[in-house]
Amino acid sequence: MTYKAPLNDMLFDIRHLAHIEQIAQIPGFEDAGFDTAQAVLQECAKFTEGVLAPLNWEGDKNPSSWKDGVVTTTPGFKEAFRQYAEGGWQGLQHPADYGGQGLPKTIGAACGEMLNSANMSFALCPMLTDGTIEALITAGSDALKAVYLEKLVSGQWTGTMNLTEPQAGSDLAAVRSRAEPQEGGNYKVFGTKIFITYGEHDMAENIVHLVLARVTGAPEGVKGISLFVVPKFMVNADGTLGARNDVHCVSIEHKLGIKASPTAVLQFGDHGGAVGYLVGEENRGLEYMFIMMNAARYAVGVQGIAIAERAYQKAVTFARDRVQSRPVDGSVKASVSIIHHPDVKRMLMTMRAYTEGCRAMATVAAAAYDAVHHHPDAEVRKQNLAFYEFMVPLVKGYSTEMSQEVTSLGVQVHGGMGFIEETGAAQYYRDAKILTIYEGTTAIQANDLVGRKTARDGGQTAKGIAAQIQATEAALINNGSADAVAVAKRLKAAREAFVEVVEFVAANTKANPNAVFAGSVPYLMLAGNVVAGWQMARALLIAQEELAQGTDAAFMQAKITTARFYADHLLTKAPGMRDSIVEGADSINALVLDAF
Repeated sequence: MTYKAPLNDMLFDIRHLAHIEQIAQIPGFEDAGFDTAQAVLQECAKFTEGVLAPLNWEGDKNPSSWKDGVVTTTPGFKEAFRQYAEGGWQGLQHPADYGGQGLPKTIGAACGEMLNSANMSFALCPMLTDGTIEALITAGSDALKAVYLEKLVSGQWTGTMNLTEPQAGSDLAAVRSRAEPQEGGNYKVFGTKIFITYGEHDMAENIVHLVLARVTGAPEGVKGISLFVVPKFMVNADGTLGARNDVHCVSIEHKLGIKASPTAVLQFGDHGGAVGYLVGEENRGLEYMFIMMNAARYAVGVQGIAIAERAYQKAVTFARDRVQSRPVDGSVKASVSIIHHPDVKRMLMTMRAYTEGCRAMATVAAAAYDAVHHHPDAEVRKQNLAFYEFMVPLVKGYSTEMSQEVTSLGVQVHGGMGFIEETGAAQYYRDAKILTIYEGTTAIQANDLVGRKTARDGGQTAKGIAAQIQATEAALINNGSADAVAVAKRLKAAREAFVEVVEFVAANTKANPNAVFAGSVPYLMLAGNVVAGWQMARALLIAQEELAQGTDAAFMQAKITTARFYADHLLTKAPGMRDSIVEGADSINALVLDAF
């Protein structure tokens, strides 16, 4: 089965939930209205469906390989990346000042989903480059911007982020890589970095590594970490490439999934020191790296939506074709395709509702990001910043955990054939697992949601979102249709559960941290569920209006049905989750360690 981009659903979200025409009123985005979004997404669909999707299975069977420091990517990847760069896709949402197209994230995120649905291993390379570009735009000197940004934005060069070391995974205070100042203002960088996505490859002529390291004499802990640009090849004054820098790939990992994406172990400074250039100021590296990480965390959430969409499409195709057993209601005497069976419908609807709900949530978050970075009104920027920052752990945490369930259901729909690699269903299941781990595990996203996003402001941002949800409930009641009223009932119960948990977190994070953090991931999952369900409720209201006007009746009716399913089968989990979070901490912390 080939991938088919879900353009109708993406464009529905962009138009009606993210309000692209309002984004087009923001200075700089005047040409980025719905017509532009539609044209860009259609072109992106052609590229992802025609070029990238056919390489996905090949990448799983024939992954990147390492020999004598050289990494060779899957056959076809290098040529596909050249087409990607020549099409201008790397620069889609980067500033025109550096050769980009300057389009809103609201459009760019949809293209990112297509890219990852088609071929997640491939898409990781441009994703990391996006983060490198953002960090340099925000914190890089004019000199660094002049040397690196245009080449990165064009896709001529690619970027990486180098945080993790053998002894320093999520705990970056333990970073030991060091940087020694040199005459002339440069540094020599020494150390080992692991898990470096596309840290070495053959798809671009240069690789720009952003590396966390400690300057000699820096303070201990996270306050003593600086950020450096360390290019694979030095760049001459005229912009041409010079000598090879002292950074080398000593191996790549053999992984459960995303096999075509080379995950490198990089050694800096084995032959005298890798030349590095300080980004911003010394000892502020973690602050700058979080610019990359926030961009990457949102993008990983989109990867979860993307892989869920691909798994759903494959499962639907299989369910239509696979003939097995007679209907349980006896309506037909012969065996039918399994899509007729109620439990298969339940699995497919679960996959569909999760995917659409998370896509809607991510699209609305992207619109908030666009307002944060471009809206002329400071108060609008402030409100959207609070909303967007609250949403990032939800998009990353909930959407990736969701992808685990959806890709697992995809295997289940296939039955025994799902366990056989040749059908392809298992690849999506394996590929999805990394999403809950890299760029901060689900627990780290939950810690962020608890500490920075809820406890810090006493739950005010969360309660502000709850107030918006309550307004949607009122609109559903006023609508009066059976579906709207039913969804309002479910949404109200979910919102009330959410608010109770927010109050529990705000009141107890300092006083009883073990109790709060015992339920931190369930809180994240509850919040994600409620916000995605809220977006589906908004979508239902819009779909009913469009249906009444005779617009795309089949799509709008399916949207209404999917929103109703989300409310009946997914939002209904919220009150039970509230109970486990608010009342269940003691049983998590009670067992003595020796008893485990």
